[in-house]
Amino acid sequence: MKRGPFLLATRSDGKLRELREIFYDFHLDVIDLRTAQIDRRGEEDDLERYPTFEENALAKARYFYERGGGLPTFADDSGICVDILAGEPGVHSKRWSGLSDLPEAVVDDANNEKLLKLMRQAKATQGDRFTDAARYVSVAAYKDSSVELVRRGEIIGRVLEEPRGAGGFGYDPFFEAPELGGTFAESSLRKTATMSHRARAFRELLTALRVEGRI
Repeated sequence: MKRGPFLLATRSDGKLRELREIFYDFHLDVIDLRTAQIDRRGEEDDLERYPTFEENALAKARYFYERGGGLPTFADDSGICVDILAGEPGVHSKRWSGLSDLPEAVVDDANNEKLLKLMRQAKATQGDRFTDAARYVSVAAYKDSSVELVRRGEIIGRVLEEPRGAGGFGYDPFFEAPELGGTFAESSLRKTATMSHRARAFRELLTALRVEGRI
C-alpha cells in the first residue's frame, strides 16, 4: 500500500486547499505542481479539449503523470451545469469568458459576470419556464504505472442573482446548495471538503484505490 507522495495536478489554489483537506483525511502525502517543479507550459491550455468531464480529467492525469516522472497522479475536471442554459458552461466553466490566461480572480469575475448576464436574459425571455436550478459536477481521475481510474461527484443547487460569502473560488459565491446550508462561498473548508461535488468524487476514488490496495 503506497502512502505517497502523490501528485495533485492542478494550478488552482482554491482546488488545492480543498484537496489537501481531503487527502489529509486519508493520511496520504501529496505534493502540488509547484513543489514538484513542474513549470507551466502553453500546451496545458489544450488539455481540457474534450466534451466530457471524464475525458478531460484523464487527459490531465496522463499529461502530468508523464511530466512528473511517473509519480502517481490525481487530477480532476469540474464545472457548473445550469439547466436553463442547456447545461452550460459545463466542461467550459473555467474558460467560459475566454480569459483563462489571466489571474484566477480576474477569470472568476469574468465568468460570473457572463453567467449572471445570461441568467438575466433567460429570466426575461423564458417567463414561467425559467428555472435557476444548477449542479456542480466533478470527475476525479487517477493514474499510476498500471491503472487509470475515474469517479464522478455531483451536488444539486441553484444560481443566485447576488453573491453571498467571501470564501471559495470560481462560481462559489453564486451557487447555493441546500446540503451545504448556503453558498459554497459561505461554507467552511471542512464542510466543503466533506460534502462538495469534488469531495464526493475524490473520496469515492480514494476509497476505491484503498480497497484495491493501491494507496
